[in-house]
Amino acid sequence: MFTRLPLSILAAILVLTLGQAASAQSRIKDIADFEGIRDNMLIGYGLVVGLDGTGDDLDAAVFTRESLIGMLQRLGVNARNDDLDTENVAAVMVTANLPPFSRQGSRIDLNVSALGDATSLVGGTLLVTPLLGADGEVYAVAQGSLAVAGFKAVGAAAAISRGVATSARIANGAIVEREVGFELNQLTRVNVTLRNPDLTTAKRIADSINLRLNLPVARLVDPGTVEIQVPANYPGDTVALLTEIEQIPVQVDQIARVVIDESSGVIVMGDKVRVSQVAIAQGNLTIRIGEKLQVNQPNPFGAGETAIIPETDIEIDEDDDRRLATLPAGVTLQELVDGLNALGVGPRDMITILQAIKAAGALQAEIEVM
Repeated sequence: MFTRLPLSILAAILVLTLGQAASAQSRIKDIADFEGIRDNMLIGYGLVVGLDGTGDDLDAAVFTRESLIGMLQRLGVNARNDDLDTENVAAVMVTANLPPFSRQGSRIDLNVSALGDATSLVGGTLLVTPLLGADGEVYAVAQGSLAVAGFKAVGAAAAISRGVATSARIANGAIVEREVGFELNQLTRVNVTLRNPDLTTAKRIADSINLRLNLPVARLVDPGTVEIQVPANYPGDTVALLTEIEQIPVQVDQIARVVIDESSGVIVMGDKVRVSQVAIAQGNLTIRIGEKLQVNQPNPFGAGETAIIPETDIEIDEDDDRRLATLPAGVTLQELVDGLNALGVGPRDMITILQAIKAAGALQAEIEVM
């Protein structure tokens, strides 16, 4: 039965959770973002030193060699010769997210990834690295010791690895040097952007805001945007307005959708999924053939020769216990899963059945295959 499969527990939890959440409400802050309140992506190129012979090969990674020479020359060291050979340096790309309203002197976390043929960043230290925004300006400067979660151990006849040793993090590894100019309190209009655009949900957000403020200040622009006009009783205090709005509960509408991950056999179905009347049969003719070899040994001093005689055992399983099941029109998610489970359907077969139901026009939902 399907209940013996590990994924059945996950499916049951998803069914119960979705069923209970159908009538639940979410705060606006949990389903939407406000204009201007967002992260900004930063990127930089730097050098990691202090590696234990696991860095870049300077002959193969030319960019690492030139970067190392340039850094040493800026420090007054002439290293431009053919004898420069070290495996303790690696070129890396540094990425970070600059949170909204970050001020000068505040710190942010970093992600560091090897760029060349370094095999591990364990024990390394990132040298001063400027982090640039999309406009080419420097917004933060990074430096610090790397924290690597992965490792790799290699022996003469075996090797073991865990995680990725060429990626690392530096907690609070960068200092913000430039602020992103944005005066939220000076806005007279604010856009609320839905994370999952939907006409019904957007309309409910606009109606809920107007009801809470008792003013027609919110209007639906498109399925993903609700525009709010800052009312006269919030002059220069848009932050207070958004603080009140983000706490408003809204019932989120869902699209009838079935998401299938064929590689892992995971199936997630929304609460709005419905199935028209359809008959389902699941079962296959299975033939098993087993071969055994028997040895025919003659009696001592008797006539005859030793011979090997094959013995074949054939079994046929027609799945006679499987029956054609009929699902009535308009069944819910719970009824659909119960019906398929009653047939002893596993996750892989369930994927095929759902796609077949969709092809027959009986599944009132869209299927998204990952």
